[in-house]
Amino acid sequence: MGYDLKMRIWRGDQTGGDLGDYTVAVSEGEVVLDALHRVQATQAGDLAIRWNCKAGKCGSCSAEINGRPRLLCMTRLSDFDPAETITVTPMRTFPVIRDLVTDVSFNYEKAKELPSFAPPPRDADNKRRMAQVDVERGQEFRKCIECFLCQNTCHVVRDHDENKPAFAGPRFFLRYAELDMHPLDTHDRRELAQGAAGLGMCNITKCCTEVCPEGIKITDNAIIPMKERVVDRKFDPLVWLGARIGIRSKDNDGRTEV
Repeated sequence: MGYDLKMRIWRGDQTGGDLGDYTVAVSEGEVVLDALHRVQATQAGDLAIRWNCKAGKCGSCSAEINGRPRLLCMTRLSDFDPAETITVTPMRTFPVIRDLVTDVSFNYEKAKELPSFAPPPRDADNKRRMAQVDVERGQEFRKCIECFLCQNTCHVVRDHDENKPAFAGPRFFLRYAELDMHPLDTHDRRELAQGAAGLGMCNITKCCTEVCPEGIKITDNAIIPMKERVVDRKFDPLVWLGARIGIRSKDNDGRTEV
């Protein structure tokens, strides 16, 4: 059964803009992206929207719906009262290009700062091996679709542009944790995560976890364990002593120079 939906859509560009009022016919089972496409087709042909798969897997259609960061294609109209006005605005953390399209290049620049996977040499049979439990541990992190909703909702950069140069954000803390927990990775990223990536600036409010469309427990399974690893390396006397003993044993075997 169809009805007329009232919408407020942000229109503008980097120089400024405002909310525009629209009324559009919608049908049962549709999502917010469907309503926006109908507005685009019937009333505002120049409305700019970024989207691709319309299946919640490409991460392209991120925006804010009634102030909450969400995917346009995964937000059902049935979640709202038919009499309610739905307000759609661009992601607030990133610069606006036009209408609902934002410039998310900040995230790609942060990705360049992260050292890639560095595996050890292969075994004698030209293979690498890892336990199944280690494989499963990283599966959750690889569900990320890079919609950047977690980046958008993180108050460290949402309300403070000046923090962006020194803060990578939850999407990349997830990647740091994934690589640091990988049993075959040889690169120690803990110092980099704490320093250049700004891990210490995160105060674990879990807002990133709340908006993740893939249900990844970013805070509990990635950020907090990564913080613990950084603290252990710096301040745990047993970890420090074990590391020193390990280095000395290698010295005695003549395999490592300190």
